[in-house]
Amino acid sequence: MFAQPILFLLILFIIGLVARNSSLMIAIAILFFLRITPLGESVFPYLKKNGINLGVTIITVTVLIPIATGEIGFKQLLDATRSYTAWVAIGSGILVALLAKDGVRLLATDPSITAALVIGTILSVAVFKGVAVGPVIGAGIAYWVLSVISLLK
Repeated sequence: MFAQPILFLLILFIIGLVARNSSLMIAIAILFFLRITPLGESVFPYLKKNGINLGVTIITVTVLIPIATGEIGFKQLLDATRSYTAWVAIGSGILVALLAKDGVRLLATDPSITAALVIGTILSVAVFKGVAVGPVIGAGIAYWVLSVISLLK
């Protein structure tokens, strides 16, 4: 009989396969490998503590590549500030960063929400052809909604 974590990962992998979510499948394959090898004993605690920061660092590097390669320079930055769409994008960037900050806080205080976020993300990808942008933003939205609900009580 499969241990519960293995079975859970297997079910999520199948859902990722059906939803054609390669990021989810790769993540689950890595976790499955770590789970069945002695590496998991040392890597799991490290990733649990530092994983979100590592992920944010990788995303930040990716976003900054056009600056590093010279595709985006000061001229493009100045030109962008002259359109209202750029200001909407700047505001959206600020909002997303604030959502992510609160999402990290919620995930740290209530790790069980991760499963619900994964299910929601998978459903969105599978049913609505959404794009999986990650549980941190989803957790941030959940944090804000839960904060509003607690204020209304």
